[in-house]
Amino acid sequence: MDFTQAGPYDTVLRGGRVIDPAQGIDGIFDVAVRDGRIAAIGPSLPGPAKEVIDVSGRLVLPGMIDTHAHVYRYVTGRFGLDADMVGVQSGVTTLVDQGGPSVLTFPGFREFAVKPAASRVLAFLSAYMVGGLEGHYYPELYRPDCIAVQDTIRCAGENADLVRGIKGHAEIGGFTRWGNEAMRRAAEIARAVDRPLYIHFGQLWPLPEDKESFDPDAILPEMIEIMRAGDILAHPFTRHPGGFVDRHGKLHPLVREAMARGLKTDVGHGSHFSFKMARLVIEAGIVPDTLGADMHGYNTTIPKPRGTPESHPDKDEMHLFAGKQNFSLASAMTSMLALGLDLTQVVRMVTSNCAEMLRMSDEIGSLHVGREADVSVLADERGRFLLQDNEGTQVIAERLLRPVFCLRAGRRYDSDSVVLPQPILAEAA
Repeated sequence: MDFTQAGPYDTVLRGGRVIDPAQGIDGIFDVAVRDGRIAAIGPSLPGPAKEVIDVSGRLVLPGMIDTHAHVYRYVTGRFGLDADMVGVQSGVTTLVDQGGPSVLTFPGFREFAVKPAASRVLAFLSAYMVGGLEGHYYPELYRPDCIAVQDTIRCAGENADLVRGIKGHAEIGGFTRWGNEAMRRAAEIARAVDRPLYIHFGQLWPLPEDKESFDPDAILPEMIEIMRAGDILAHPFTRHPGGFVDRHGKLHPLVREAMARGLKTDVGHGSHFSFKMARLVIEAGIVPDTLGADMHGYNTTIPKPRGTPESHPDKDEMHLFAGKQNFSLASAMTSMLALGLDLTQVVRMVTSNCAEMLRMSDEIGSLHVGREADVSVLADERGRFLLQDNEGTQVIAERLLRPVFCLRAGRRYDSDSVVLPQPILAEAA
């Protein structure tokens, strides 16, 4: 297999372990870049280069894709983070904002979140007119009559270059209030624009006091009748009721039926992640397709914008590492390795599988020669590192992935984001 085009090159990444599941590549190779595109992959590439970067001992991956980001900063209140903070400054080249922009706010998203960012920023358009305002803090704004079906269809069509899917929430707080009507309207939008429907599972909103609670284990059966092949079930490892683990602590009996129908799963790590639930699901043979970090202003240690609410359902926060520190897509990958998934599986979850989910396999998720040079370089460290989820469960990881830098369209960005965690050594904890 010949991956080589002749030099001269602008940049050569020399001697790293290149893993590109889409092309079946896993070995020690050089990666050459010219004019912002991948020019060659091969062992000891000949030819001159303006810059040679020694990445021996590092992992060299297709530019990582975060399938669950929240980067509509300020417009969504405390919820949205700066795109480059969780993107290129964290080793991630492509971000998918999950439900931040809506039919009412998409013009601002394009102008103020997408255009200024060095990171590639895409979106799953909120089914709700209010989008992700303050992290979905006010449940009554998400009732069915707050979904403008035809206008949202029009918005998605007019912004088809950025809108890769539709976002909704199938959780006990919403089902107790309105049943599945909001989700049926979200599905109607997704079908009309021929984009996947991405559904949050696990309780998000408090239960209303004036209604009998909906059975959380009845949500998945209703949703698999509404969803279709290619749609995405988010938060399979949620610690909240209404997810992949039922009230009896077992894999929900219809999870395998959902997979058989062609539904996909995205980890959506964030505040909802539970090592205990993850083990139950993985030991039952279910491995998610993609991995999103789900970082936002309520689970990172950055100041909140003036005037935003003090409290939030995620106020207890989630910090992957002990000591109330932040996390990242790379540290979410570390969690997956600690759960027993192999490195190739985890790389696929942040590269080629994501590109397939976004229907962009011909553009991103691989180091194909001729494509834009989106490349993530990670340190692969060994030791004893302490991980902790939001339930207080602690896990010792013997392997830790840490972003070093990335190339976005051939331009280098060092991993120096203020939200990146500092590893905690188990012996020192």
